[in-house]
Amino acid sequence: AEAAMLGQPIALLTPVVTGVRLTGALRPGVTATDLALAVTQLLRKHNVVGQFVEYFGPGVAGLALADRAVLANMSPEYGATTGFFPIDAEAIAYLRRTGRAAEHCELVEKVARLQGLYLEKESPAPHYSRVIELDLGSVVSAIAGPKKPHDFQPVGEIKPRFLAALSAPPDQGGFGVAPERLEAAAGLSAGSTLRHGAVIIASITSCTNTSNPVLLLAAGLLAQKAVARGLKVPPYVKTSFAPGSRVVTAYLTRTGLLAELEKIGFGVAAYGCATCIGNSGPLREDIAGAIKANDLVAAAVLSGNRNFEGRVHASCKANYLCSPPLVVAFALAGRVDVDLDAEPLGTGRDGRPVFLDRKSTRLNSSHVRISY
Repeated sequence: AEAAMLGQPIALLTPVVTGVRLTGALRPGVTATDLALAVTQLLRKHNVVGQFVEYFGPGVAGLALADRAVLANMSPEYGATTGFFPIDAEAIAYLRRTGRAAEHCELVEKVARLQGLYLEKESPAPHYSRVIELDLGSVVSAIAGPKKPHDFQPVGEIKPRFLAALSAPPDQGGFGVAPERLEAAAGLSAGSTLRHGAVIIASITSCTNTSNPVLLLAAGLLAQKAVARGLKVPPYVKTSFAPGSRVVTAYLTRTGLLAELEKIGFGVAAYGCATCIGNSGPLREDIAGAIKANDLVAAAVLSGNRNFEGRVHASCKANYLCSPPLVVAFALAGRVDVDLDAEPLGTGRDGRPVFLDRKSTRLNSSHVRISY
């Protein structure tokens, strides 16, 4: 900074630029968060620490800008200095949709074209230090945890993996629970019971996912369906909603979905970073006491970036990152040792089990238009 202020030259190393070539398209029910978690695992394996990562290839055209933002914003978690997409027609369209003047949009496109930075179908592929391939069709609905952002696992595998981690030693990513303590339980004053795997914090948080309207609308729609069926979040689950912008509140209010989220505890608590930087707030004293007294492996589910042990809350040993709708789903289930593909979220007011159907619709950010 001092050199720049004094007009002195600054020596910079040419960065290593890794290109991630995207092909295919996301399958129905797979979200931008699922893609971000899959890429985080992939790039950690390839060690992109300190590198620039650019996404390119035919699959880019099928990703709306809001979906790209979720992927790029996870760059600290996959270790890169930055993750970015080229300027293309979708980027200019986003400027128009968000109220930029026509003259401004034209200027951005013109400058990008003159500098050779505008991506078109016939554009030649840039030369990268190396190229990593990813078929978007191979990505599945997933979460990451219980201790690291790149601990990727399909939703259907969380139950067996969590149960295996309970007794596994800490140096193998487990919790080291003794065999005689695997069935430990603690009764609470409200009549509910805490066991290993109980979700005690469920938070829709972080700019990573709340920058994407589709993810939040999906969470709101799931809440709406849950309320209609009479589902409730167990009383030991501390829920919160901390979007990164008041724009989120505006469109959820206009669609009537904020009220549905509030009915199951996901009212707006604040704006900006919250749970994933440890701003979870205190738990109920009886819950915190029961966890400590029985040495329970309690869980947190959040739509944030980071889930290192002890970061979310001192009482949460197992922490999972997932999309906003999955945060709602796990909050309703009240536990992470559940197979959402085969087991119900709960029992409706009619006495029938209620299951999560993640493949019934295909929402895409390109389908969403928000005007003010």
